[in-house]
This record gives sequence, structure tokens and C-alpha cells, in this order.
Amino acid sequence: MEKQTATDILKTAILMEKRGKAFYEQVARQTSDEDVQKIFNIMAGEEQIHIDYLSKQFSNYEKNQKFGKLELAEKEGDESIANMILSKDLRNRLSAASFEAAAISAAMDMETKAIEVYSKRAEETDDPNEKKLYQWLADWEKGHHHILHELNEDLKEKIWYDNSFWPF
Repeated sequence: MEKQTATDILKTAILMEKRGKAFYEQVARQTSDEDVQKIFNIMAGEEQIHIDYLSKQFSNYEKNQKFGKLELAEKEGDESIANMILSKDLRNRLSAASFEAAAISAAMDMETKAIEVYSKRAEETDDPNEKKLYQWLADWEKGHHHILHELNEDLKEKIWYDNSFWPF
């Protein structure tokens, strides 16, 4: 398999983030649950932050053939999203077979792919600025994945309980 260039990875990353943002915005528009709307709107906003950083790096790389030093933003929102997800009220409103549950599952897959791409590139590169960017992105996406995973696990437990799937 041919090794991908820094430009290839940047293009892939920007595309993944744009798709993620579009997906999260669509879920937010289609759900009738206000808390789910908030969760997916926050995540869409975070994907836009990633797009902005990646686009700046892409432009810099095209001009200078190297990654520039960026001041990377601290993650925000994970705690507020986590608190919404941990809300019993939200958990009780969602069904494991709902549109929202399907969206959560699809989002987990997208986040897993992003983590893989970013982590791999962070390991492969010798450029410290590139390494920092991709590790930052991987860590941020891990936070998204964790939040989605927690909610997905709660939904699975609920469907098992509601349908008496317990073996004892």
C-alpha cells in the first residue's frame, strides 16, 4: 500500500470533519428531542473548529511544505454534554430502536474512523507540529466517542430490560 502524503491526510481529515459536521447538523434538525439537538449541535460546532484548524494547516502546508505552529483550543463542552447524557430524563425519553439511537451508533463509527486516521498519522510523522495537531484531534474525537458510547450502552441496557432479555 502506498504511503499517504501530508496533503492526502489533510484532505482526508477535512473531508471527514465536514461529513461529521453535516451528519451532526442533520441529526439535530431531524430529532424532536431538545437535549439531543443540543448534543449534536455542540458536536457539529466542534467539528467546525477541527475544519478551521485543518484548513489553516492545509493552506500553510501548500505554501511552505511544512506544518505551522498552531495554538490549539482546549476542549470545551464534554462535561455539559456528559451531564445531559447522564440525565435520567433523557435516557427515559430515548428508545434503543429510535432514529436518535441509530444516529448515535453511526456517529460512533465515524468517530472511531477519525481516531484511527489521526492516531496513525500522529505516530507516523516526524513533524512535531503535525504530530501535535493529529494527537489533539485524536484526543478530541476520543472524547466524542466516549460520550456517544456511554449513551449507546445505556440504550442497550434499556432495551434489554424493557424486553426481559436477561438470562436469569
